[in-house]
Amino acid sequence: MNHLVSVIGGNSASSEEGAFAFRLGLLLAEAGFTVVCGGGAGVMEAVSRGCDSAGGTVIGILPGEDAGSGNRFLSFTIPTGMGASRNRIIALSGQVVCAVGGSYGTLSEIAFSLQAGKPVCCFGSWKDLPGVVQVNTPEEAVEFVLRNTERNNANH
Repeated sequence: MNHLVSVIGGNSASSEEGAFAFRLGLLLAEAGFTVVCGGGAGVMEAVSRGCDSAGGTVIGILPGEDAGSGNRFLSFTIPTGMGASRNRIIALSGQVVCAVGGSYGTLSEIAFSLQAGKPVCCFGSWKDLPGVVQVNTPEEAVEFVLRNTERNNANH
């Protein structure tokens, strides 16, 4: 079964966040996961590029109505015309959510995820929120994803 993992983060990323997101995308693809993200620049583009480089699938949930507005590494785009309201769709799409840096948009996605009972791990900002598990490497993030998708499978 191909599981969806939501990777969230800002449309600008530090070099450390970009490298983390790229490696995370690559490792998730190698593990057979499909990545869901906001489809834009920054963390979203880095995770998409990593996933694409490993032959994986990336779904971009875009804020606007133009399917061509996403980054060039997306496998599929879903233009919503919903602006930031699409954050809830991104948060609820994955079985597990991985946050990389980000600002208030990322915070809203974390809140939607936690409210829905989704497991959330975080590298960078917002790591001190109750219910969010801090990870320090992309490998730790993938281990978190694997543990939580196995647990979810046992419950279904």
